[in-house]
Amino acid sequence: MIRSGLCSITFRALEAAEVVDLAAAAGLDGIEWGADVHVPAGDLMVAGGVADRCRDAGLACPSYGTYVMAGRTPIDEVARVADTAVALGATNLRIWTPFGLTPDAPVDERAEVVAGVAAASEVAAERGLTASLEFHPGTLTETAASALDVLADVDHPDLFTYWQPDPALDDQQAVTELRRVTDRLSHLHVFSWGTGFADRHPLAVGADLWQPALSAVPTVNPWTAVGNDRWAFLEYVVDDDPANLAADAGTLRTWIEAPAVVGEDADHD
Repeated sequence: MIRSGLCSITFRALEAAEVVDLAAAAGLDGIEWGADVHVPAGDLMVAGGVADRCRDAGLACPSYGTYVMAGRTPIDEVARVADTAVALGATNLRIWTPFGLTPDAPVDERAEVVAGVAAASEVAAERGLTASLEFHPGTLTETAASALDVLADVDHPDLFTYWQPDPALDDQQAVTELRRVTDRLSHLHVFSWGTGFADRHPLAVGADLWQPALSAVPTVNPWTAVGNDRWAFLEYVVDDDPANLAADAGTLRTWIEAPAVVGEDADHD
């Protein structure tokens, strides 16, 4: 079963308390908190307060959305970030490979990033956390093939990857990319865009992408086999307008709660 959530960065202009209220009112199950605004890295008091507020609202904090750049962020800062995740009550640390370093990067630069991913994964594991790679254009994890290479090179049992669609791909190509990483998949970032970040649509417009994508997610893989929940986090809404969250949340819940949509093909992947 996939659980429904919200990325707090969807509403960077709002206070954390407002984000909690919006997510709860929309019927979502949890929030992935961003480290840039709402839960700053190293501020354990804020992290604990946000955790308490979420708990009171019946919301989980399954992942901490960090801006750790593997191979660039100093390891002591990675530790500070991981400690913040623990204070938040998160069980997963989302990390990045650096922007501008794409799958055709020189071998030595790629090796530096891979070493950074390995080090960050170990810091997370020491605190009982999993680590997950951001799957994002303009990085080493912009394609399934390159992301799988990073995962294989690091070869850490607690390292996984997110997935989100690349707006440059058509729906079928995007789902094919997802299918390639499902064995190491943790969570998903969910949105409906046209040509890019500024070209946003209501989530329902993305049915031709997201219904096959959610069907492609296996019920059991190494992530879920050890008891981890899988989350689909809504990321951004039309016009950054909080009033648009409820409809997108309703669409997402309908898709993930429909056995014919989510479960029909999942066990065959």
